[in-house]
Amino acid sequence: MSSTWKRSVVRSLKRIADEMKWRDRAWWNRAMGEARTRILLLYVVLMLFFTAVSIPIFRFLLFTSVDSRVRDDLRREMDEFRTYYQRWEQEPNQSVNSLKQFVADFLANELPEDDNFLIVLIEGEFYQSNPTVLPAQLQPNSPLVQRWKQAGELSISTAVKQELADPNMGDVIYLLEPLELDGVVRGTFVVAHITLGERQEALAAVLVFTRVALGVVVISFVLAWAATGQVLSPVRSLSTTARSISESDLNRRIPVQGNGEMAELAETFNAMMNRIQSAFNSQRNFINDAGHELRTPITIIRGHLELLGNDPQEQQETLEIVLDELDRMSRFVNDMILLAKAERPDFLQLETINVPSFTKELFAKAQALAERNWKLTIEGTGRIVGDRQRITGALINLAQNATQYTQCEDVIELGAALTRSNVKFWVRDTGEGIAPADQERIFERFARAANSYRRSEGAGLGLSIVRAVAEAHGGRIDLVSQPGMGSTFTVVLPLEPPQEKLSG
Repeated sequence: MSSTWKRSVVRSLKRIADEMKWRDRAWWNRAMGEARTRILLLYVVLMLFFTAVSIPIFRFLLFTSVDSRVRDDLRREMDEFRTYYQRWEQEPNQSVNSLKQFVADFLANELPEDDNFLIVLIEGEFYQSNPTVLPAQLQPNSPLVQRWKQAGELSISTAVKQELADPNMGDVIYLLEPLELDGVVRGTFVVAHITLGERQEALAAVLVFTRVALGVVVISFVLAWAATGQVLSPVRSLSTTARSISESDLNRRIPVQGNGEMAELAETFNAMMNRIQSAFNSQRNFINDAGHELRTPITIIRGHLELLGNDPQEQQETLEIVLDELDRMSRFVNDMILLAKAERPDFLQLETINVPSFTKELFAKAQALAERNWKLTIEGTGRIVGDRQRITGALINLAQNATQYTQCEDVIELGAALTRSNVKFWVRDTGEGIAPADQERIFERFARAANSYRRSEGAGLGLSIVRAVAEAHGGRIDLVSQPGMGSTFTVVLPLEPPQEKLSG
């Protein structure tokens, strides 16, 4: 029993450990997948890269600055010695002893810069220096001083001044000036500098710079982490809002603060949600209205079929009613299909249309709709590029509406006018007119004028189809109406549809 209990405990602990490990791994994967983490990692990598590149550049520039300053000091020391030496050369009775005396006086009165050393070699031997205490590299028996002794034995033409770092020492910069008597080199004046001290100070400065740079990287990382959280807060808000949006609640929006890309992102998301909500509401209203419009003929058909008896005359009457309702449903479905096709690029079949002759043909067709006081008006001549069938259907639709809201004695005018940029087709009637509150709404799908009795058998899609045809051509439909004084519907079309509307 005890062994079984122990195994159970071990399995439980192992399961807990595996679960914690999985959670840690999931947390790590989630953290690494966040835009905030990626941005900060990229930021840190770039900061470390540029810091690593800047350190050797800083070291090189610092060493170059130190070497340049040292060379300037050496040249100044050498120029000062050369000035005194040229004066001494003009004095009479020159000899090796007088040269030694000149050198001793010059060194006694000269105060060299830090880490600068003035050394004189006469007759191939070390004579004096200032300061007198020399580092190991400049001791009389050092390889570098032995080289200078050999330089002192060279002829005047080859014993020239030099400025270089000793390849063996690597930290001595010097200038040589031959000392001559009667055309013979008797000695060498050397201005040397030990760069070890300056370079150690430079390396210390580089170390300080490195520490400061790393500290800046760490502080920048912490500040960037906090700042990135604030910058990306609209993204988190967008994610939270997107998760909270459902089919039944499309009202959530992201608060827009400030300006810039994040504010633009929030505005774009809100605008997208407005479009989605508008489309969803339109689709829902369309479905509700379509269901309502289809429910009536279906109910009528079902009711008559359920009550159908054996009387032939009754059967014939029922059949006529059913066929009429089916025709109405067919027209309704065709209208919905037409509206759906209006969004397709191949909706229009374009051709060149002669406006006057087209308007006359249209007027002849409209006169057959109902007995009214028909009138035709044509202003100007010319041609347009458009879909003859679509335009005909739209204008006949307007004429049909005009007949439904007028009496026999009313006037219905069908007209066309050409300008330099567009053509206007209008249908004007002297019927009952449309209330201002309904003038925008009637162009929506399934809309009807609220205060008019309904004579149409349609489903309220006619004006929506007219507007869809006009917009497909790159045009528009305008309405001017007053209750009791009639209405004027004007379809304004460009002479040629915009390029994006062309279907070939």
